[in-house]
Amino acid sequence: MAGIYIHIPFCKKACHYCNFHFSTQVKYIDHFTKAIIQEIEIQKNYLSTPIETVYFGGGTPSLLPMDDFHKILDKLSSVYPLDSNIEFTIEANPDDIRSEQVKAWKKAGVNRLSIGIQSFQPAALQWMNRAHTTEQAHEAIKAARGEGIENISIDLIYGTPHLTDDDLKSDLEIINEYKIQHLSCYALTVEDKTALHTMIQNKKMDPIHPAHQAAHFEIITHYTEQIGMEHYEISNFSKPGYRSKHNSNYWKGIPYLGLGPSAHSYNQNTRQWNVANNQLYFSALEKNDLPFEIEQLPLATKFNEYMMISLRCMEGFSLAYISQNFGPEFYAHTLKITQGFVVKNWLSETSQGYTLSKAAKFFADGIASDFFWIDK
Repeated sequence: MAGIYIHIPFCKKACHYCNFHFSTQVKYIDHFTKAIIQEIEIQKNYLSTPIETVYFGGGTPSLLPMDDFHKILDKLSSVYPLDSNIEFTIEANPDDIRSEQVKAWKKAGVNRLSIGIQSFQPAALQWMNRAHTTEQAHEAIKAARGEGIENISIDLIYGTPHLTDDDLKSDLEIINEYKIQHLSCYALTVEDKTALHTMIQNKKMDPIHPAHQAAHFEIITHYTEQIGMEHYEISNFSKPGYRSKHNSNYWKGIPYLGLGPSAHSYNQNTRQWNVANNQLYFSALEKNDLPFEIEQLPLATKFNEYMMISLRCMEGFSLAYISQNFGPEFYAHTLKITQGFVVKNWLSETSQGYTLSKAAKFFADGIASDFFWIDK
């Protein structure tokens, strides 16, 4: 099986914290659609297996007009075999979600909606410079439910300076009241070249405090456990049977094709990424050319990525997998590092290997980096 990701690089406005590739020049959507259709043709041999997941991300995919949406889907289905049980996700902002729109997406095949709510607190939305209101967030969920979308995921951002513990608990309680099946929670990070970074540097906004974020992470993990959600990846929680199949396949190392400006593709041996510039992307595709960079993945890189991803997931890493796929040196290296973390009670033994203990999950990326193989 394989997956396809389509990056829609347009937004109504720029959120202060965002460092994803996007443009507010929505007048170029028509150029984008033509380019995507051409890229699908060029990349028709990149994947050779049935497509198990399709994911429209961004940017703001809910800005894409339905005519353009259908043109892309028609081309996609004419080139790639789509699995009969496909998971078809579209990311959407609350201010774009109305009953008529949900009905149109569902008719086109969408069966999973990922809603970028980020917070139900008005002050937090204003601080992030989000385009929607609290009321629109509630109406979006009701519209999706009303039109029969059973599989709904919600994004939350925690650790912002003005989001109190009680605010976060209120957000989680609202999600529970709506019986949301999937939740993605992200600690706010201050990325270079974002408006947020500039404002903090100029002391126009309060800085981010790791202790505040750690406390919020603990609130989230405790609450989601109480309501029966699996903490199946560091930032992701789901009711049983509602994990994101698309993202889970990323973490399992299953091949995927990324379409659109800045989109990444992976075939287990190489990784490639398209140019993160809309105009360069459009002009190249007009000439039947695809502007991308590519890297071969040496064994050490594959190992490091496996450790980074597996330690973020609840199943952890498999010693047998490491032995079979990376060899005795990597196996011995892993055992040596593992011993130190077991002593600290940061790793717990499983039937296959080890996983992070509950107390260590907030530090997952730092722990994973200690396992990295550095070629001498």
